[in-house]
Formats: sequence, C-alpha cells, structure tokens
Amino acid sequence: MENDRTLERVELTENSGRSKALGIATIANDKVFDWVLPFLESWSATNRATPLYLIPYDDNCDMTRKACELYGAHFVEPDNAALDALAKRLYPLYPKHRRRLRKFLSLALPLDEVIYVDVDIILLRDFAPLFGRLEKGKTEFVVAAPTTDYVYNKKRDAHPFLKDVMLFNDGFFATSKEMLSLNDFYEIIERDEAIFHAVRQRGMLFAQPLTNFVTHRKGLKIVSLNELIPGASGESFYKAEGVTFDAEGAPLDFQGDAIYFAHWAGAVVLPKKRVFDAAWLRYATAAADKMKAAERQRA
Repeated sequence: MENDRTLERVELTENSGRSKALGIATIANDKVFDWVLPFLESWSATNRATPLYLIPYDDNCDMTRKACELYGAHFVEPDNAALDALAKRLYPLYPKHRRRLRKFLSLALPLDEVIYVDVDIILLRDFAPLFGRLEKGKTEFVVAAPTTDYVYNKKRDAHPFLKDVMLFNDGFFATSKEMLSLNDFYEIIERDEAIFHAVRQRGMLFAQPLTNFVTHRKGLKIVSLNELIPGASGESFYKAEGVTFDAEGAPLDFQGDAIYFAHWAGAVVLPKKRVFDAAWLRYATAAADKMKAAERQRA
C-alpha cells in the first residue's frame, strides 16, 4: 500500500551548506473530497518526490485524513487561532468562507520554500524546477500568471504602492517565509486595514484580495512562472484554448510552452469534456479505486 512508504524531506543545499526543506501545500476538507482524490493522485504521479502537506479547511476531514494516510501525504494542523481571528476581523459576516484564509498557514509549515496550490487543481509536471530560485530583491513571490480580475476596485488608483503592480490569482504561489510570513499579514492589516477594505473588490472574494494586498504593500518582487522557468507556460485555466499534447501526453499551451498544472477556478460542476478533464477523470478514477481497495483491506 502507498502509505507504507515514508516520505523523506526534499532538500536543496545553500551556499552556506545548510539544507533547505521544501514542500507543496494545500487546504481541503471532506466537502470537496471529489477534488481531493484526483489532486492526491496527480501529486503522486508527478511530484511524489516532494512532500505534500494538507491543511484542514475545518473539522470535516475524516475521509480526507484517510486519503492522506493512503497516499503518504502529511495531514497537518498548524495553530490557526491567530489567523482565524484575523479572518473574523476582516470578514465578520462570513464564518464559513473566511476559512479560505487558512491557505496562509502554508507559511507556517516547517519549510524553507513552499509551493501552495488550491485543491481544485491537478499537477501535470514535476514542480522541482521551481525550487531554489527565490532571491531577495529579485524573485520573492512566484505566481502562475498576471490577472486583471477579482482583486481590487478603482479606488486602488489613490494609492501609489498599488500602481503598476502585478495582480494575480492566488490559487498557486511559491515563496519562502523569509520573504512572506504570517506576521506580515497581521502587521500590515493592523496598520492598513482601512486601505485594504477601501480597495478590495467585493463579491464573495476573501483570500485573493488579501494575498495581493499584503504582497503589494510589502513590496515583494512578484514574478510569473513563465518568467522564472524557460519554456514554462503561465496557462493553467481549465477553459484554456489551443492546448496540445507532447509525445509523452504532457500539455502544451498555444505557443508550445509546458503547462505545469490545470486549475478549475470558478468551476461549478465536476470536469467532463474540456481539454484537461480527461486527465482529471483518469486521476479521479485511479484514486477512487485505491480508496476502495484500502477500505476492503481495513474491513
């Protein structure tokens, strides 16, 4: 069984000779279990050499915990009291949705570099090339690609620190707690909460405006995936057009660049017939079969 395999820390060695702990993180619960299974299977197929850390969205995680055990992923429960208090302060009327801010607990994991991905994603290539590329003042926060939506309203124009910054979807990011920490969120909101509420776009948006605001207020050097890795694509949207596949079946964007992951951001139904859906369904089926086999063994 897959859970018999103990995951080892993936490490890089700095110039100082100190090893760096690396990992991938996500948040989930049993409500989105249909997404958890293909996500875990895709990680196992493409990134198993890199430890995966799953942070619970809430206490509804019985099946999710079992799936993590089966796949050898780390089900972790970092102290969420201070972050939950911040979420309540910012979004007092939305107790369920404000838990989306728990993705920031990825910054509290025992890792020197972390790649965070939403669970409604499948990983399509090895993320190892992303590690070891962070550099203060040059590359401090990596995103998939720029966006223009779901971040700020027009009031941002009144604030110089928000001028000409890269807006991004925070369903994927890579950083280090040396570049961005949980304390940055607490300190910046303590100082600039009024500005945040003035500029953030409304409409059931919670984590994404905050991720953008804190990184922009801190002045982090934000780069996109295709700027960081030669031949990488910034494409990840499940409705992407012009996608082709190489001889190994890995996806390429319309320019022939390598697509690293597919994200069903905003999807209201499970995948069926779009360009990445066959891979999602294949992973979902394989994972469901493994879960059933594990249940039979436990019985």
